[in-house]
Amino acid sequence: MATQNAQKIKRLMTQLRPGAVCLAAWLEQQGISRDLQQYYVRSGWLEAIGRGAYARPGQSVDWQDALEALQQQAELEVHVGGVTALVSRGYGHYLYLGKERVQLFSPLGVGLPAWFTKKEWGAKIEHTKTGFLPRREGLKDIESTSRALKESAPERAMMECLYLTPKTMALVECYQLMEGLANLRPNLVQALLESCASVKVKRLFLYMASKAGHKWLSHVALDQVDLGKGDRSITPDGVFIKEFHISVPEELASL
Repeated sequence: MATQNAQKIKRLMTQLRPGAVCLAAWLEQQGISRDLQQYYVRSGWLEAIGRGAYARPGQSVDWQDALEALQQQAELEVHVGGVTALVSRGYGHYLYLGKERVQLFSPLGVGLPAWFTKKEWGAKIEHTKTGFLPRREGLKDIESTSRALKESAPERAMMECLYLTPKTMALVECYQLMEGLANLRPNLVQALLESCASVKVKRLFLYMASKAGHKWLSHVALDQVDLGKGDRSITPDGVFIKEFHISVPEELASL
């Protein structure tokens, strides 16, 4: 039995890259029982980073390592989105030179485990549960040298930023991000706008894209996008934008 247990942990060690997180349920699928997991912890083969999550002892584990485990091992529908996805693609990085800001999104009803939310990752983790966009439209796997994470494409990420306005994201901040998005794909923008359930997001997205003078906007069929009825006030006492029937802050309108 001892030889068998040693073979299991050796096989596991060869599978785990430095910093990789393995979940208790996934380890069970690999034939490593909960009791055996605890034995490996006591023996120094594994280190608990929270209840139900482990890593190799002495390894530096970051939020991306943990998220990869949630996405791939637990098959949790949570992805990198919003400003985090944009910055990872090189957009607006100059706006965020302080503590890393991590925006994660998931469908309604999909939460994050306590071991993830309680651990100090050295970054501000913001998790938003929402159904204003389709679950999979505009998501893709972004691979680095050591891991792969599901992340929003810039088209979706920009809409996620706007969804968080004005409470979590400032409108001027969002416009500064939009200014850099000169190469968005009209087909994906079209699909997302047509399926987007937030009138606020759609109106702000089109207003900012128009204000920024992006050429791709001319290839979007606006008559196919439901912008709702009536006027919307994003902030009180704002400047009314007649074309999109929204009121925005003076500091944004004057840019």
